[in-house]
Amino acid sequence: MKTPIVIAHRGASAYVPEHTLMAKAIAHAFGADYLEQDVVSSKDGVPLVLHDVQIDTVTNVASQFPKRQRADGRFYAIDFTVDELKQLNVSERFDPRSGQAAYANRYPVGEGDFRIATLDEEIQFIKNINHTTGRQAGIYPEIKRPAWHREQGYDLAKSVIDVLGKHGYSSKDDRCYLQCFDEAEVKRLREELGYRGLLIQLIRHGHDEESGTDYKRLKTREGLADAAKVADGIGPSSGDIVSWSADGNFSIGDLVKHAHDCGLDVHPWTFRADSLPKNCPSADAMLDACFNHAKIDGLFADQPDLAVQFLHSMTLRE
Repeated sequence: MKTPIVIAHRGASAYVPEHTLMAKAIAHAFGADYLEQDVVSSKDGVPLVLHDVQIDTVTNVASQFPKRQRADGRFYAIDFTVDELKQLNVSERFDPRSGQAAYANRYPVGEGDFRIATLDEEIQFIKNINHTTGRQAGIYPEIKRPAWHREQGYDLAKSVIDVLGKHGYSSKDDRCYLQCFDEAEVKRLREELGYRGLLIQLIRHGHDEESGTDYKRLKTREGLADAAKVADGIGPSSGDIVSWSADGNFSIGDLVKHAHDCGLDVHPWTFRADSLPKNCPSADAMLDACFNHAKIDGLFADQPDLAVQFLHSMTLRE
């Protein structure tokens, strides 16, 4: 069995604000195998590294551009140019209504000087760290809400693969996984846009009205077999892999086995040591269940250092 990979979820997002270059540098130093980039578009069509199409949960946009919200009261990256977005300070994630941090014990909200990076800037930054350290961390971009972006007049998927191609990420031999929740867009990436790199079909729960993706079906044998026609792996919730009972014991479902039977890797999300699943007794218990019992191929982690250390301890024991 190949060694599982550790994917730094939005970088080392438990320690400094998510998706900042600092978060990616720390995750690289921790030894993460891959560094994740969620990608949305700016007004001038530039792919940006941000988790949401709205930016009022991770920046000071409301105070810097107080009259630029939409009718729903939210501020959207796609309504701002890169030059405007570069004026914003990136913060630890917070509730824009209350100002309360999403995770109370993480980096203080509003502290520090962090900026939004474009996808091009971040990839170059990672390539430079790879060069100076000699350790080759891969990238793991996600195309966020492609159907919504097309409604706004932007083909985000094409913009992303153009940037990836510029940096030499174009085949399955390259250290890059490209992921998306939209099933139709994953197929489009392969069949219409001709992307030849590694593809991951992300999986939520239920049915997504915006994209038309039926996640319940995707988790069946039939759905996994269809996904395997275009994708190289799936990214389900960790709750679809491991469930915990009130006594602190766990059970493993069949999703990993069925995916492996279809030739798909399984990279679940998200390990958070400070927000473990209900009834999970410890971070090590969660990692043990995922890696040693569920036999996953990779794991997204807010604390990539803990996952790296756990896998290292497994290797030493062997």
